[in-house]
Amino acid sequence: MARTKSFLQWLTKTKLGFFTIVLILFWIKTYWIYLTKFNLGASGSIQNFLLLINPIPAGMLLLGIGLFFKGRKSYWIIVVIDFLLSLWLFANILYYREFSNFLSFSIIKASGSTSDNLGKSIVGITRATDFLSFLDVAAVIALLLTKVIRIDVRPVKIRFGLLIESLAILLMGVNLGMAQKNRSGLLTRTFDNNYIVKYLGINEYAVYDGFKTAQTNAQMAKANVSDLHSVEQYLKTNYVQPNPEYTGVAKGKNVLVIHLESFQQFLIGYKWKGKEVTPNLNKIYHAKDTLSFDNFYNQVGQGKTSDAEMMLENSLFGLQSGSAMSSYGTSNTFESAPAILRQRAGYTTAVMHGGAGSFWNRNNAYKSFGYQYFMPLSYYKNRPKYYIGYGLKDKIFFDQSVKYIERLPQPFYLKLITVTNHYPYDLDKPNQTIPKTNTNDETVDGYVQTAHYLDQAIGELMSWMKKTGLDKNTLIVFYGDHYGISGNHHKASAQLLKQKQFNDFDDLKFQRVPLMFHMKGLKGGVDHSYGGEIDVLPTLLNLLGIKDNDTIQFGHDILSRDSPQIVAQRNGDFITPKYAKVGGMYYYTKTGEKITHPNKKLKTELMAISNKVTTQLSLSDRVIDGNLLRFYKPKWFIKIKPSDYDYNKEKALKNLYSNKDKTSLWYKNHKKSTQSDFKTDAPELKK
Repeated sequence: MARTKSFLQWLTKTKLGFFTIVLILFWIKTYWIYLTKFNLGASGSIQNFLLLINPIPAGMLLLGIGLFFKGRKSYWIIVVIDFLLSLWLFANILYYREFSNFLSFSIIKASGSTSDNLGKSIVGITRATDFLSFLDVAAVIALLLTKVIRIDVRPVKIRFGLLIESLAILLMGVNLGMAQKNRSGLLTRTFDNNYIVKYLGINEYAVYDGFKTAQTNAQMAKANVSDLHSVEQYLKTNYVQPNPEYTGVAKGKNVLVIHLESFQQFLIGYKWKGKEVTPNLNKIYHAKDTLSFDNFYNQVGQGKTSDAEMMLENSLFGLQSGSAMSSYGTSNTFESAPAILRQRAGYTTAVMHGGAGSFWNRNNAYKSFGYQYFMPLSYYKNRPKYYIGYGLKDKIFFDQSVKYIERLPQPFYLKLITVTNHYPYDLDKPNQTIPKTNTNDETVDGYVQTAHYLDQAIGELMSWMKKTGLDKNTLIVFYGDHYGISGNHHKASAQLLKQKQFNDFDDLKFQRVPLMFHMKGLKGGVDHSYGGEIDVLPTLLNLLGIKDNDTIQFGHDILSRDSPQIVAQRNGDFITPKYAKVGGMYYYTKTGEKITHPNKKLKTELMAISNKVTTQLSLSDRVIDGNLLRFYKPKWFIKIKPSDYDYNKEKALKNLYSNKDKTSLWYKNHKKSTQSDFKTDAPELKK
């Protein structure tokens, strides 16, 4: 009893005791958050043990800083450090809930370019229990203010402080050693941040990410032309010959890329309450002149939409951490789709988007890609009720885009970026024409409503194209950029798909998004080949009859008879027609059965695929991190100068409207607008 009383007095009346209380509370809280707020997938005794102890070393190291200060200041510095650590946890809880990943320095740095509607999104995903992240801080402050914990003004001897810091570093080393033994190459070959947090801790992840960011900056500074050789050799060895049956079938045609925001493949043909969610896209998907793919996967990482655009325009993967468009879009050299099409086939190139031009650094990255025109929100009328979430509602966006589309000299390469089907899937009542689903998951249940709205907008755009005749000489590319329902909604996803359960393998299959090439006279059908967003550009170039064998592209023509059909995920997972890898576990693709005891031959086959995926991702990263395309120049390619492009509205529209090219739709319509041919039922536009 006396010993217990003495120990309690030590805890409440000494500085080291206070430090111990804060550390223990921080440890318990962090472990609870690991278990309840993240999906780290710890399995086996070693992983679970490391998950349990990994908050201790970093907590000890950082909180221990306060011990080197004197008097009351020491206590409050420990409290402030505890608060900052809690704030980091809280921010990661919110980010992880929406993106199934952890915050990175690249994302934080780019937050200014992605802040539009961020406040609304944060409010939408925050739960009351998230604020328990600060419970220990509040408890410690209360104990101090009520003097249950009495401040000990005596200084802690420096040797004790140094001993605690040294012990913390030693524990970190032991933790790392055990982690490396359980998963070799943890810090050198991992593509999944969940592993870093699971094995080492969320604060160690921040250090790792900071180191990687600094390393990336150093790589670019050091990179030289010799670094490109291994990339060229890999691409030469793994080059896939395009399908000659489709070479040039769309030569000289306009290309209209319709970016289907957060649109997943399961929506095609999906019905709710007996009503088709996407009737217009269903019709296009199954049309005889549409090439559709039912095993096409998104391959995005933290950069989400920007990663999809990076792959679509460049056949380069997004980064392991952060957004390549945000981090490198201004500074890097690219050989992108708009530049290739303009230089090799005389295309006019443009992007239209009803959102902020700074989002994902588009207003700079598009200049580096070689887009002549970029028409963001500033080009559009934005009245009350026109704007929702991240931009203009799709029907209003398409309606206002007509006046720009009709002025583009043909052939044109145009990308239209939709936004209404973006999280948090809010839609005002007048635009709700299908009921919400009833999974009781607020994030999920509005998804069918915004998807249905997007589909209606597509129907209106297609009707306009048919009326104006633009559909007769245009190859339309529909693609979904990334998932709409993340891997943190297994229960709701199972209900939507009418499955008894929904596991990590099901979530990988859930990453399928639509890809459709639609054109009058195109030999269509549903193709079952496995492919991903990295493959869109090579496939498109072959359809247009443009050779790409002298470009740096990591994808291939999906229609190729020699397609390897290995779809890499940004975290190193993959899927093929036979096998899949999810979070370190292997599965048979057709059955979803876990491969538990592979024989030597199968193990070798799986490792070969895994190594190929890792190599592909690593080399693509090397190209972007080192800005290697500055050293690579096909004979025909003229390096893009971003300074040649100006997206100022007044200057750009003056240039567009003064163009005397006789190929534009406006000119062919006897110099009259086709605006009256666009019919919309948008309630906001009714007079």
